[in-house]
Amino acid sequence: MNRYADDPVALWAEAKAVYLASDYPAYGSPEWRELPPDSTQRFAAVLEAAEMWRRHGAERARLDHLRDTDPGAWWREATDDAEAEARRTVRRLGLSSAPTAAEREALRHALPPHQLRAAPGWPPVAVPGRPGWWRHHVDGRQVDLPHRDTAEPERRHAA
Repeated sequence: MNRYADDPVALWAEAKAVYLASDYPAYGSPEWRELPPDSTQRFAAVLEAAEMWRRHGAERARLDHLRDTDPGAWWREATDDAEAEARRTVRRLGLSSAPTAAEREALRHALPPHQLRAAPGWPPVAVPGRPGWWRHHVDGRQVDLPHRDTAEPERRHAA
């Protein structure tokens, strides 16, 4: 027999006290299903579930409105938690010390391109972008020739 059949205000008052004390099982859980139908703990769990559903619906409506009126703000809000977690992961793994793509790109262009120079006493150097051409050091000058032979051209032909 329902002890609150004649006094629903008493049911509400007791359920509210139980709700405020958080002294009830989660709605739909096995413990909740074992409670009698007129249990104030059961009613408190139903109240909590209803309130959570109301808040969920209100939040969903707010985000839908934000998406329709300000997509940028919606995106920032929708991804804030993921961004924060990504930052924590980067810090935890020490990835923040690794250069970013922009930093790597800046490093690529930080120094001027290397000027190819043949050194005295060393073999000639292949000239990039000119297949078959070699840079020689001849009499203190940089000379590009279509051969790799270090001997003077006159001596090469005399042999």
